[in-house]
Amino acid sequence: MINSVRRTVVLAPLALAAAVFTLPASAARAISATLYKNPNCDCCNRYARYLDRNGFNVKTIDTDLARVQREHGVPHDLEGCHTLLVDGYVVDGLVPVDIVRRLLRERPAITGITLPGMPLGAPGMDEPGMEKQGPFVVHAFGKGEPFIYARE
Repeated sequence: MINSVRRTVVLAPLALAAAVFTLPASAARAISATLYKNPNCDCCNRYARYLDRNGFNVKTIDTDLARVQREHGVPHDLEGCHTLLVDGYVVDGLVPVDIVRRLLRERPAITGITLPGMPLGAPGMDEPGMEKQGPFVVHAFGKGEPFIYARE
């Protein structure tokens, strides 16, 4: 009995440590974000799931999107279909995750980035029959005139 208790006392912390250290890297480093969208927008829901699968922890909020975009300085002519707030930046529209990660890694002195409209083939608009028609042009905004931040 005493040996059984000793074994439990020694092995329990080791089992806990093994469980923690074998968690997927994405679970250990999930990036919290809030996605504001119009109610009933299915592509926005698919985009949130896409981000979740790629290491983000996304909270979605149905709201008056135009108001949120105005409040966060998204240029009217460059608006996307939702607004994501992540780590001090605004990400508007269906921006591919690699570009979002680049933004968070580089940390430029801008308000945010946007992929205008709802381009076919973008994350959330990539269902069968929605093939990409050309490169995605992601714009940066907030410091001076908007400029092209990335093409994919």
